[in-house]
Amino acid sequence: MDLGPEQIRWIIQALIILILSICVHEFGHAIVADKLGDSLPRSQGRVSLNPLAHADPIGTLALPLAALVLTKGASLGFGWGKPVQIMPHRMTRKLTVRRAHMLVAAAGPSMNFLLAITIMVIHMILLRTGTIEASHGHAMVPSTIHGALQYAAFINFVLMFFNLVPAPPLDGGTVLLGVVSDRTARKIEPLAAYGPFLIMAILFIPPIRKIFTVPSAWLYGNVASLIGLSA
Repeated sequence: MDLGPEQIRWIIQALIILILSICVHEFGHAIVADKLGDSLPRSQGRVSLNPLAHADPIGTLALPLAALVLTKGASLGFGWGKPVQIMPHRMTRKLTVRRAHMLVAAAGPSMNFLLAITIMVIHMILLRTGTIEASHGHAMVPSTIHGALQYAAFINFVLMFFNLVPAPPLDGGTVLLGVVSDRTARKIEPLAAYGPFLIMAILFIPPIRKIFTVPSAWLYGNVASLIGLSA
């Protein structure tokens, strides 16, 4: 497979962006569980922004790298981080187990949202101060800092919306169980067995991916307009 210097550089950059984004996501789960009284994530070293604490050799490194190489940098494919193990019954008694678990689940996507916003604000400042230029280069993949920052923010919005899909084992499934009544939750829980099939459909049937790529593009565009970030 013939990869040019720009593509190789982008593959490395994209992989770093994904690793850091997954790290922040998993850290969100761990820190909220810790704050709610569950000591397990801290005892396992997960209340940390060290990527090594959250990276999964296959889901964070091998599969995304393979997808990037095979598509010459065009796609990250599918990846995941090392799941944060929690013990909901150890959490504060001020919340029900389902509500506490919901907050832990929602923390991951929330951290991706905050990271995306932070990247966009920094991007805007760099452009306005003339530190970088709004240039995309001439390669088929992002070849400038401007393009890489756009991609980093967008991919975090994608991770947020994807993980909020209400299908176990995604965070959205746990969030859904936390907001519905106990009676409704009991009806929904058996459907968790079909969650992995729904995730497979979302990932491998391109039109279905629009349920998280379209909102991601909309949100990026509106935030960019709000803060005056050029395209």
